[in-house]
Amino acid sequence: MDTVNDFLTQIEGVTNVKKILVVDDQYGIRVLLNEILQKDGYTMFQAANGVQALTIVEEEAPDLVLLDMKIPGMDGLEILRRTKEINPDIDVIMMTAYGELNMINEAMQLGAVTHFAKPFDIDDVRAVIKENLKV
Repeated sequence: MDTVNDFLTQIEGVTNVKKILVVDDQYGIRVLLNEILQKDGYTMFQAANGVQALTIVEEEAPDLVLLDMKIPGMDGLEILRRTKEINPDIDVIMMTAYGELNMINEAMQLGAVTHFAKPFDIDDVRAVIKENLKV
């Protein structure tokens, strides 16, 4: 009987792995966050633009999106707006190298849970992710 319980616990653990999407046009930021958060046990996805991001949101249903505010083509606010239309339950954390208060306020009104200024402290990011995903 212990074997069955162990097996069920393993299956439950696998199905409860949280999925995170990193959306940033800067390759280095995506790779850094991907490597660190993958080591923390999350299933990771990356997108360099809005079209890629929204495709992943539709196909993979991530639990959380780390979203850069300034992305060429479709900016972070538009990606946030469309993400919330697809799935209002996805937590979105905005990242910006720009201290544009009006954009941050708009992002919060659109449903972002919080924001980070770049450069960020990776331990702060990890703590907020953990808190929002309730892991």
